[in-house]
Amino acid sequence: MQYIIMCGGSYDFWSEPKQLTKIRGEPIVARTIRLLHEAGVEDIAISSNNEIFEQFGVPVLKHENNYRVENGEIKGQWCEAFYLTEEPVCYIFGDVVFSPEAIRTIVETETTRIQLFASAPPFASEYPKPWAEPFALKVWNTDHLKDAIHSSKWFDSQGMFWRRPIMWELWSIITGGELNTIDYSSYVAINDYTCDIDGPDEAVMFENIV
Repeated sequence: MQYIIMCGGSYDFWSEPKQLTKIRGEPIVARTIRLLHEAGVEDIAISSNNEIFEQFGVPVLKHENNYRVENGEIKGQWCEAFYLTEEPVCYIFGDVVFSPEAIRTIVETETTRIQLFASAPPFASEYPKPWAEPFALKVWNTDHLKDAIHSSKWFDSQGMFWRRPIMWELWSIITGGELNTIDYSSYVAINDYTCDIDGPDEAVMFENIV
């Protein structure tokens, strides 16, 4: 199975791609690559529309992604973040600061269809946010994912989501769950400090956690 670290999209309040934010001197994406290697994964790639990621020693899958945040407004489709393949794949979100245990859980969990990995309440004491965040999507049935992405775009065009589709909306479609509702029991929960970063100031917070 290939592991693709998703590093596309753009955010106007970052001076550089946020996946390059350093935690204890190490870019987040480099940390994820290192942890994957330590967990025995060799087939690693980065999907991005930015050549800057070619410095990390893994293939960069050139991927045009129109998702962006400008002046606090979301433009484009988050679902475009997926570099779709025909073979089984695990998508790792590039702005997440993973614990070694979280990466091992993702690598060692088997699925015959699609499995989401995310935080879930009750949260660990060191978890830095008051809400759940998605971290990775392991896909064996790639056709199912493609169908779900197509459906997600259609639901969005009909105004059936209360926010622009992100992973929670897509997961509801994949599982056949109720739209705009998070079923915390439907995925593999990772409850430690593992979390994404939403702003440059959050990197400082992780310096005291990892």
